[in-house]
Amino acid sequence: MSTMRKRKVFVGLSGGVDSSVSAALLKESGYDVTGVFIKVWQPDWMKCTMTEDRKDAMRVCAHLEIPFFEFNAEKIYKKNVVDYMVDEYGKGRTPNPDVMCNAYVKFGAFYEWAMKHGADYIATGHYARSVKREARNAKKSDSDATRYTLHAGLDASKDQSYFLWQIKKEQLPHIMFPVGNMEKTEVRKLAKKFGLPTAQKKDSQGLCFIGKVDMKEFLGHYAKAEPGKVLNEISEEIGTHDGAIFFTLGQRHGFKINTGKAETKHADDSSRMYVVSKNMKKNTITVSSRTNAPKGEISNADKQEVFLSSVNWLGEPPRNNQRVNVCTRYRSVLENARLVRKKGKFSVTFEKLPKTITPGQSAVFYEGSILLGGGIIE
Repeated sequence: MSTMRKRKVFVGLSGGVDSSVSAALLKESGYDVTGVFIKVWQPDWMKCTMTEDRKDAMRVCAHLEIPFFEFNAEKIYKKNVVDYMVDEYGKGRTPNPDVMCNAYVKFGAFYEWAMKHGADYIATGHYARSVKREARNAKKSDSDATRYTLHAGLDASKDQSYFLWQIKKEQLPHIMFPVGNMEKTEVRKLAKKFGLPTAQKKDSQGLCFIGKVDMKEFLGHYAKAEPGKVLNEISEEIGTHDGAIFFTLGQRHGFKINTGKAETKHADDSSRMYVVSKNMKKNTITVSSRTNAPKGEISNADKQEVFLSSVNWLGEPPRNNQRVNVCTRYRSVLENARLVRKKGKFSVTFEKLPKTITPGQSAVFYEGSILLGGGIIE
């Protein structure tokens, strides 16, 4: 009889179907599985879904006959996701809270807590793949970490790799994505096969952990905003808005156009207008149907080259002037670009200018399905 210890996996259970199936698959494969519900900060003025999500996670653990734990990440989430998000909007930038949630909560604090409590791996229900290279393709000098690459999920319509670029390469050997090789329809079928209590539960949408929120209402509770002017591309006042903080570059709604002004030769049909720049000091937004925007305001719409901060690579950094495919918004089309390194800093030069490049969003680099790394657009 073998006395070999089972490899221990802590699964982040959100109360949804993807993480539930992940736990079931790992148990079926012979791992020692523990389910962990991550408790985060919740606004006291919103309808709270966390209580029911926690119950669903507990039900899944009871059904699979695995231990259940709760990890409290309220302070970390509030500081690194919520406060960060409000601060970025206040600066006129467009934050990416899901990226920060993964970096600081799921693959930050939760990962560290799990390792300290004896886990060999953590697992989540993300649609992504951590792949170990075959021995024949690996060098003897390679460390365990360099043998792993992070790939986009098999189901392109559900792929979440864009939000995972801040994972550290040293973590990859200890992270599992059990549903990353599956289509969503297959995951639903498996949930029914395993008899999971979350089999029919709808997918969550919106802000990481909190769910679907009206961002204008959310920001209105934590940031001061005043009405301001809507300008066209030659700085004519053509309408009003409720506060520049509420708008992101590329947004096509939420502002009011004065019909008379909008019909001047310098303005466009308001149904085709979108925000091309913002001036936070003057509390104005500029709208147009064209991609060019006034200089000196918050806009990257007219720039062929953009600079990056907080860059992270999941393997060796790309060569200087290397051709890459880059995604500048979740589910946006991959763009051809060159990655340039200047005195330790990185910039991206696009071959064809994307319609909207937004400061604060993530630029994520791919080579085929492999996620190379990413950075925050400045």
